[in-house]
This record gives sequence, structure tokens and C-alpha cells, in this order.
Amino acid sequence: MIDLPTELHPLEPFFPEGTKLLMLGSFPPARKRWKMEFYYPNFQNDMWRIFGWVFFENKEYFLTQDRKSFDEVSIKDFLNRKGIALSDTAREVIRQKGNASDKFLEIVQSIDLQKVLEQLPECRALVTTGQKATDTLFALLDAPQPSVGGYVGCNYNGRDLRIYRMPSSSRAYPKPLEEKARIYRQMFCELGMLSV
Repeated sequence: MIDLPTELHPLEPFFPEGTKLLMLGSFPPARKRWKMEFYYPNFQNDMWRIFGWVFFENKEYFLTQDRKSFDEVSIKDFLNRKGIALSDTAREVIRQKGNASDKFLEIVQSIDLQKVLEQLPECRALVTTGQKATDTLFALLDAPQPSVGGYVGCNYNGRDLRIYRMPSSSRAYPKPLEEKARIYRQMFCELGMLSV
């Protein structure tokens, strides 16, 4: 059996002042797939297209002018204004197949949720963006997993939280972009972050 190397998370958590919502994926893809130095950097991942669709009715809203990458500056500016934080549920992993697939991602060290939430005193909602992220987060909580598009209430260290389970933004997840965006839109409406 070959000993595979562990990989530390390459990005710092993104925690805007006044964060209301923390979004948690699993772990970034290999750097060769990145189009920016930020979360969801793979151009084949649709997270920023979902955000464009939900908030601006334009799936290309967060693309660069040449439509070949994501506009990291406008994404960060938007997240800062909305109070949306980003991190991942894994801090150290082994890529069993060397790719970005959650199916072959072994988590060596998961997020220190208590430490993270101490840095986000106004945060009242968490959202996982895929099954691996959901499994990892809920291993730290005393709560049942919600169905995709749903949420559960949970008290964590005296803080009442709403924990959503959203569909993966990966194109490997078999739902059309518009359907994923509709599910995300419903969550943002429920959280008062988007008018109906």
C-alpha cells in the first residue's frame, strides 16, 4: 500500500465583519484547476454562476470580462456586503485519487467549528454545499441531517443555528443550474438576504 501525502487547506477562511451566514464546502480542487485564488475556483464549478443567477438574474454576473474566469474582486466585495463567510469542513486531507472528487477525499483534520464560530459572533446560519461537507459538519453536531434544500435547527454551545443542506455546485451533481439556483434562492429568501 502506498502512503499518500496529506494536503493542508491552501486558503484562509473568508470571514466578513458582521457575518450572518457561513457557507461550508469540503475542500478545494487541485491548484491546476483554479481560475482564481479563492473559494470555488474551478471554472467548471457553478457556485458563482448560482450566485449570479440568484442575486442578479445573470449567471455570468461574476465572470471576468473575457468570460474565461471568475472576478475575485467583485465576488469578495459582494460577500462582504452581504455578510456571507466561506470556509471548508476539511482543513487537511488525502486525495486518494489525486483529483477533486469528494468520493475519494479522506479527511484527516476537520474544521474547528467552535473556534470558527467564536470569530463570527453574529452568524446564525450555516450551509453545507455537498454531501462530504454535510457528513463532515454533522459529525460535529448533535442534529439530524436535513434533506437537500432543507434545514434543521441546532443549538451549538448555547447558540441557536439554522443549518441548511444545499445541492453541490459541482457539475457532477445531477441537477440543472437553474434548479440548483432556485433551491439556493429559497434559502437566501428564508434568511432575509434576498427579497422575494
